[in-house]
Amino acid sequence: MSAPFNFSAGPAMLPAEVMQQAQEEFLNWNHLGISVMEISHRDPVFVRMAEQAEQDLRELMAIPDNYRVLFMHGGGRGQFSAVPQNIAGPADTVDYLNSGIWSEFAIREAEKYVNHVNVVASTLVTEQGKAIAAQENWQLSPHAAYFHYCPNETVDGIALHQVPDVAVPIVADMSSNILSEPLDVSKFGVIYAGAQKNIGPSGLAIAIIRDDLLGHAQRNTSTIMDYTVQAKEGSMYNTPNTFAWYLAGLVFQWLKRQGGVEAIGQLNRAKAAKLYEFIDQSSFYHNPVHPDYRSIMNVPFLLADDSLNDIFLQQAEAAGLLGLKGHRFVGGMRASIYNAMPMAGIDALLEFMCEFERKV
Repeated sequence: MSAPFNFSAGPAMLPAEVMQQAQEEFLNWNHLGISVMEISHRDPVFVRMAEQAEQDLRELMAIPDNYRVLFMHGGGRGQFSAVPQNIAGPADTVDYLNSGIWSEFAIREAEKYVNHVNVVASTLVTEQGKAIAAQENWQLSPHAAYFHYCPNETVDGIALHQVPDVAVPIVADMSSNILSEPLDVSKFGVIYAGAQKNIGPSGLAIAIIRDDLLGHAQRNTSTIMDYTVQAKEGSMYNTPNTFAWYLAGLVFQWLKRQGGVEAIGQLNRAKAAKLYEFIDQSSFYHNPVHPDYRSIMNVPFLLADDSLNDIFLQQAEAAGLLGLKGHRFVGGMRASIYNAMPMAGIDALLEFMCEFERKV
């Protein structure tokens, strides 16, 4: 059987050539005779690698000079608590858009650290599928410390494709869509992302913070989650996840070789369009999301008969199509088609789906 295609939502598929390079360097990184995991994070050789990774990310995302880039612990969930502790006071009100499962988790965490979490709007169920209320219907607070949203909901396959127009710092959980298409970073106060979808292995989080939002952490903020401390220490207040940082750097270099975010964004949109077109033309498969709010990273779909789900997954895995089971909260199927997924993977999936539909 040829190499499988991994549609897992995360930890997700990594570029094959990145994995090959990591394998080749595993026991002899940088001609040192040891692994990158065995060298001090303060060794000049590692520091140069870490600095290059940050510079590559800055170039890919066109991050302005007045933003700090942090390589942190705790994944995206760690940032759920880091954000309110760093840029809001205990007596403040903060605004959150509830667009799905991960937004709900972020809201619950923020409620531990601020006086009032105002949910400006939640998802809607329309005749055309799940949607997000139009901004003119949001109940925004007049003096919120920040506005938080998740542009791409991994579980539900819901995406907000326009940056909200609000008068307070915008915080975005981009765990499943960072680096997937061009983005104007200057519109945001904080961008954060767990690494395990478009950046590298799990256990690492990227946080991008505008300078004016530093220096406001709550008194009881854990030092390891204090943005100001981490910025001052170059993300090395304590020993970072060195292997994940190294792999992230390789992914950034790979992405630059693909033509950067503009080129990968064109490919991502083409992959998603091909998959959605097939689903929409089928009477056997169905996507539950309104067309205006469909994700280009996570494509959920339902079979006409739920009793066929297990058979579909078994046969898909036998065909080398892995990780298609939908999240346990929503069921069905889900194809996560992050940057590392080639168009060939989409073609293989469509060929299988067409044949499965024909057989049943």
